[in-house]
Amino acid sequence: MTIHSCNGNFPTKGGFALAIAPTPQPPYYAVIFTSLRSDQDAEAYAQMAERMVQLAKQQPGFLGVESVRDAEGFGITVSYWDSPESIRRWKAHAAHKIAQEKGKNGWYEQFFTRVCLVERDYRWERNPDG
Repeated sequence: MTIHSCNGNFPTKGGFALAIAPTPQPPYYAVIFTSLRSDQDAEAYAQMAERMVQLAKQQPGFLGVESVRDAEGFGITVSYWDSPESIRRWKAHAAHKIAQEKGKNGWYEQFFTRVCLVERDYRWERNPDG
């Protein structure tokens, strides 16, 4: 399974940071994109996915992203935003629209998008000192 996350504050690997995306105190919004990849053009897909993350990081209201995909192509990407308007602008962004069409026309067998208001969050971290 591949795991990626980023908000621009962590060391990266392949354009993604290997950490849980830090988010502000709620409320904020999460876009959950669940997908099943086809076997079409994995290299072009990976390049576009990395490009979309880099572009999303530049958008007003972007807070972070976490993404996982297993060897069979099942993936979940959660992006975090400060408002519904920021999410709408990202969905309508010209380069993102091209990626969406390429996804529908070949890269995905299916996908499902959910937009959620995060009202509460909490975290736990292991203390590295014991």
